[in-house]
Amino acid sequence: MLEVCEMEQYVIKGGAPLRGEVTIGGAKNAALAILAAAVMTDDTVVIDNLPDVRDVNVMIGAMEDIGASIERVDRHTVRINGSKIERLSVDYEYIKKIRASYYLLGALLGKYKSAEVALPGGCAIGSRPIDLHIKGFKALGADVDTGYGLISARADELIGNHIYLDKVSVGATINILMTATMAKGKTVIENAAKEPHVVDVANFLNSMGANIRGAGTDVIRVEGVERLHGTEYSVIPDQIEAGTFMCAAAVTHGDILVKNVVPKHLEATTAKLVEAGCKVVEYDDAVRVIAEDMQLHHTAVTTLPYPGFPTDMQPQMAVVLAVAEGTSTVTESIWDNRFKYVDELARMGAQVKIESNIAIITGVDHYTGARVSAPDLRAGAALVIAGLAAHDGITVVDDIYYIQRGYEDFEVKLRGLGGNIELVDNEHDLQKFILKVS
Repeated sequence: MLEVCEMEQYVIKGGAPLRGEVTIGGAKNAALAILAAAVMTDDTVVIDNLPDVRDVNVMIGAMEDIGASIERVDRHTVRINGSKIERLSVDYEYIKKIRASYYLLGALLGKYKSAEVALPGGCAIGSRPIDLHIKGFKALGADVDTGYGLISARADELIGNHIYLDKVSVGATINILMTATMAKGKTVIENAAKEPHVVDVANFLNSMGANIRGAGTDVIRVEGVERLHGTEYSVIPDQIEAGTFMCAAAVTHGDILVKNVVPKHLEATTAKLVEAGCKVVEYDDAVRVIAEDMQLHHTAVTTLPYPGFPTDMQPQMAVVLAVAEGTSTVTESIWDNRFKYVDELARMGAQVKIESNIAIITGVDHYTGARVSAPDLRAGAALVIAGLAAHDGITVVDDIYYIQRGYEDFEVKLRGLGGNIELVDNEHDLQKFILKVS
C-alpha cells in the first residue's frame, strides 16, 4: 500500500454521547464523475464543493497526468481546462488507487472517440464487473478491446442507441451517459441507476450544454450534442458522510444536527434509524438525530439500489444494530464481500453471524475498546463510530488510509461533537493519548 501512511491510526476513547452540529462536505462519488466529465469541453470549468479527500486528489492527479490543466482556487474549488489533453490513456498507477478513474473512459471516448484505461482497483468489497460499461460503449458504436490489463475503446463515430442495463449499475449509467452526450442522435438508457450522484452528473453535463432528460428515473434519454461549453457547478452534499454522522448519533446515544444535506437523499437511512428507536427531525437542508436516553430496537435492513437502503451505509447501520436490543438482520444484496468488518467488530464485543449474504446480529449491551483494522472505506468509518460508543477500553483503528479516501477531516468533525479521538502517526503519540485519557 502506501508506506508513508501505514503508521497513521485513529485512537479513540469512547463512551460519551456525540452532541452538536456538523457540516457535510460535497459528495465524493458525484465529484469523481463530475471531474472526469469536466474535460469533455475545451472551455474552462469551475467546480466547487469538492471534498478534500484522497480519492478526489488521486482523480485530479490522473487528469493532470493526461494533460488537463487544473488550478486549485481553494481547498474545495478547482478550475479545469481540458483543451490540451495530449494522452488518451490513463495510467495504472491511478486506477489501482481508485476505481472511479474509469469515468475518464466515458468522458474521453465521448470527446475524442478514443480512450484507454487500466482495469480498475479501489476498495476490495467484491467483484465489480465492468461488462455493462463495455456493452454500453459497444452499443454506441465503439470497438472495445480488453487485453493486457487495459480497456481500450475507439470509434470512427458514436451513434445513439437503445441500451438496456441487465443490472442497475451507477458506474455504467454514468459512463454511458457521458459518452452518449456527444454521440450522434438519441440514446435511451433503460434500467438506469437513480442515485443522487447520477442526477448530479446529468445536471452538470446539462449545465455544459448537454441534452439529458430523465436522470433520477429508470429511463434516461440523451440527445447528442456536437460540443459542450464551460460552466460553474457546485457538487451535491455527500449522503453517505451524512448517514455516517446520523449513525454516530444513534450508536453513542447522542444528539447531532447534520447540516448541508438534502434530506430526501437520506430517507432510507432516516427510516431505519426511526425503526431502531431514534427520533429524526428534518429541516430544509439539515437533519437532526436524537438518541439520548433512548433504547435502540432491532430491525431488518436490506441494501438495494437507490431509493433503497444504500450499500455504503450497511456497515454503519450494522454497528448501530449490534448494540440494539433483540436480533436484527442485515441483508447485503449489492456486493458479495461487504461483511469483512464483522470479525473486527466481534473484537469489540459484537455478536454477528454471517449466513451467505445475511448478517444475523444479536444485540449486546455495549462495545469495549479494541485494536481493529479498517478493511475498506465505509467499514473503517463504522469501526470508528463503534469505538466512540465503546464504554471501556481504548480503540485503535489501523489502515485508516481507507477512511481518508472518502471522509474529509473525519476526526476533526468528530472532536467537534465531543468525540475523544486523535489521529496519531507514531507509538509515542499513541501512548501519550492513552495516558491522557486513562
